[in-house]
Amino acid sequence: MKKPVNYKDYLQLDKILDAQHCKSKEVGQECHDETLFIIVHQAYELWFKQIIHELDSIIKVFTQPKIPDYQMSLISSRLERVNQIQKVIMEHLVILETMTPMDFLEFRDHLIPASGFQSVQFRTIEIKLGLGLKKRKTDFENFILGRLAPEDRNFLVELDKSPSLFQLIEKWLERIPFIQEEHFDFWREFQKSVNEMLKTDKKFIEDNLTLPKEQKLIQLEGIEATKETFHSLFDSKKFHSLRTNGKNRLSQKATLGALFILLYRDEPILYQPFKILNSLMDIDENFIAWRHRHALMALRMLGTKMGTGGSSGHEYLKTAAEENKIFNDLFNLSTFLIPRSKLPELPVQIKKELNFNFSGDPK
Repeated sequence: MKKPVNYKDYLQLDKILDAQHCKSKEVGQECHDETLFIIVHQAYELWFKQIIHELDSIIKVFTQPKIPDYQMSLISSRLERVNQIQKVIMEHLVILETMTPMDFLEFRDHLIPASGFQSVQFRTIEIKLGLGLKKRKTDFENFILGRLAPEDRNFLVELDKSPSLFQLIEKWLERIPFIQEEHFDFWREFQKSVNEMLKTDKKFIEDNLTLPKEQKLIQLEGIEATKETFHSLFDSKKFHSLRTNGKNRLSQKATLGALFILLYRDEPILYQPFKILNSLMDIDENFIAWRHRHALMALRMLGTKMGTGGSSGHEYLKTAAEENKIFNDLFNLSTFLIPRSKLPELPVQIKKELNFNFSGDPK
């Protein structure tokens, strides 16, 4: 007979609820707000574990050479779950901010040299998403890895050797079909549309009699700059040069694949891929916002004091928020969007392939 499941035992509440041990109590009088500080950070780690769980399942799907259509909605829904978890995590800061700076100072010194940047799970999330150890502008390897326990440091170094979600997304985007068929080159048609659009814009500026000469020159220069920007997207040498200089991370083929999805997002087959790209941008944006909010909280709590882990505190967190983006290439694609009315007309066969077509026997 199956043994009844007990709520407390199933959730192992004895372990969880006995995991808040205040350092202030160990050395003297317990500081009231230290319990809050511990619980908020433990809650972070539990949510980090769930995010890793979701990312592992998504990465597993993307490692397939061909992804079944039905799994696209699965990927989309799990990325959206990560997005919703991030929103919950953001609200934890609201709770933590009910603690005043002086309340924090009561027990802060007992935490040295522990710091949130030693969270192995958060570093795992960053690496799995695509912010590898060598992809950071901040001195991560020397500053943070050097402050981790050897086993944690070795774990992250080994993890960094595995394909990240960014790398797998890049390979997936490079396989996007429909773009170049035997009798249809989409990008040639797209460039024609762009040139026609810019030509119309240029004529409108030139014929505008109400526009001062100086403003007209500035706007005409803007048109030329836009034309050059579009040209860099299709010129392999220019694109490679930008990528070498760190302006782009995605390959040219993957970038064009992602742009095609964004341009024709209304086509049924491309809707789920569009949602996936959108969710990746949401996740990146949420982590940027969380880092910024964390930096502001550090400023509010510590001012210009050094962090417990030896960082510059607010300044370090602010820099990390601004520089450690992952899917910046996807954000930048808005540069190359054009009005729907200007999009090249797709051939009938491609339009048919982009729609859901029932081919079974209706009887």
